[in-house]
Amino acid sequence: MEHRLLGRSGLKVPVLSFGTGTFGGTNEFFGRWGKTDVAEATRMVDLCLEAGVNFFDTADVYSGGASEEILGQAVKGRRDQVLISTKATFSMGQGPNDVGSSRYHLVRACEASLRRLGTDHIDLYFMHGFDALTPVEETLRALDDLITSGKVGYIGASNFSGWHLMKSLAVSEKYGLGRYVAYQGYYSLVGRDYEFELMPLGLDQGVGLMVWSPLGWGRLTGKIRRGQPAQEGRIASGGSVGGPEVEEEYLYRVVDTLEEVAGEVGKTIPQVALNWLLTRPTVANIVIGARNEEQLKQNLGAVGWTLTPEQVAKLDAASHRTPPYPYWHQRGFDNRNPKPTRW
Repeated sequence: MEHRLLGRSGLKVPVLSFGTGTFGGTNEFFGRWGKTDVAEATRMVDLCLEAGVNFFDTADVYSGGASEEILGQAVKGRRDQVLISTKATFSMGQGPNDVGSSRYHLVRACEASLRRLGTDHIDLYFMHGFDALTPVEETLRALDDLITSGKVGYIGASNFSGWHLMKSLAVSEKYGLGRYVAYQGYYSLVGRDYEFELMPLGLDQGVGLMVWSPLGWGRLTGKIRRGQPAQEGRIASGGSVGGPEVEEEYLYRVVDTLEEVAGEVGKTIPQVALNWLLTRPTVANIVIGARNEEQLKQNLGAVGWTLTPEQVAKLDAASHRTPPYPYWHQRGFDNRNPKPTRW
């Protein structure tokens, strides 16, 4: 298993981590993703560790804390062998302070996650979204205190706009506080918006990317093809709720090219889609998910081989979209304002 440094930190992480959004499924939203219980979760952790994947990602809001509880039981007795990331900020109750990135909420959210996970420390703690009602200084001071106490190792941001992340990094530098070393964001062959603002920022500021939903909310599993109805699965059961819209013809164009490249390299469509992400600047880790062992084993086959530059270029072209302003305008000044990717 290849390991990469996580942003501008000394922490090395495997290029794949396992996302536990399918653990629990105790409410309608997450039930569409999966309903993995402790026994099956333990088996999946076993398979991951056998493949060299020792990094597991969760969040307090996943099934109202059930995902953290199940993960904690699945890694019990081998906590020292694994890395765990979890998240806070989103609502975990009905009270006015049960949401957000205030010191009040974060301290309590961290303690609650530690209890559910059955551990005394979180290796990587993400702010799940940007809280504009709380001063950035308050959030980062609270996170710095959690780092100093040993309860948190590193911190990251998820779903921030570029200016949210840059402002946070500037505050960390100004006051000597812990800085975000990782960004967890949506990125796939059918969702390349990350490249416009956040990727150049990550390169400039040393923030590594952990990719969530690398298969485009299930659209790049190979189950959706031109001229055939969607098979049973997360998309068919409504599991795409909350995800971005993807134009049908654009999706088919990308999947057709994935199928062509998959035939060339002897891999599956999702394996090629995941491997493409590993060729991209700033990508340190891809969060893979699975509803069952078969899906997990297939996703684990995305590493240990490399696409050719020609194959990468073919996939780039198929998934190309004209970027929004001002990025399309900046293409005329590339000699002074180079981009990490060609749009």
